[in-house]
Amino acid sequence: MDKIKKLQELIDNSNYIVFFGGAGVSTESGIKDFRGKNGLYKEKKYLSKSPEYMLSNICLFKEPELFFDYYRDNLDCSNIKPNITHYYLTKLEDKKKLKAIITQNIDGLHQKAGSKNVLELHGTTAKNYCIKCKKEYPKDYIFNSKGIPKCDCGGIVRPNVVLYGEMLPEEYNQAIKYISNADLLIVAGTSLTVQPASGLVSLFNGKHLVIINDSKTPYDYLAELVINDSLGNIFSKLK
Repeated sequence: MDKIKKLQELIDNSNYIVFFGGAGVSTESGIKDFRGKNGLYKEKKYLSKSPEYMLSNICLFKEPELFFDYYRDNLDCSNIKPNITHYYLTKLEDKKKLKAIITQNIDGLHQKAGSKNVLELHGTTAKNYCIKCKKEYPKDYIFNSKGIPKCDCGGIVRPNVVLYGEMLPEEYNQAIKYISNADLLIVAGTSLTVQPASGLVSLFNGKHLVIINDSKTPYDYLAELVINDSLGNIFSKLK
């Protein structure tokens, strides 16, 4: 059977679908991934240090000016629009078939597309808060500021994203519950090499696991269906 037809059949016959997505979901909207041909590792301005360091809590506290320069240069998603994958998932949620979107992305594109139950494992660039007093600031506060963004109290205003070296939020425990109840888990746009988020796949005990990615993943052997193709090419053919 054609793989697209097989995926459509699985979706049609499932009533508790969970979608788990990574950077590949958003690259077709123009957002950079880490290791792609135009990814963050290719950023010439910062070649002396890795993206993992630039987006770590160590960099935030040791070299805050460098952190915020890198953050502004690479993670401003305010003018980025959702793509066909985001909109397809919204449609699937409206049909009451898709129960949750679990994302490793921080761009907020699922919400822009209209999805409501989105669990952001790595936080979001749409929210900011003061490290000192916890006062919240609007999404563009950091991007519209220069140097180190400061709160009225004098504290540093940081993005509400999970930096390297920090714990995952409560959404991770919620994700476990959704995956445990799913009859179909669709994993897409992720190499499944980043822990602990990728370990969620091993917790799935439902009937059908589908993995969609442009290259192989360490969990392909567990999947009923593996499709190596661009997400836009796949989701544009689904009903």
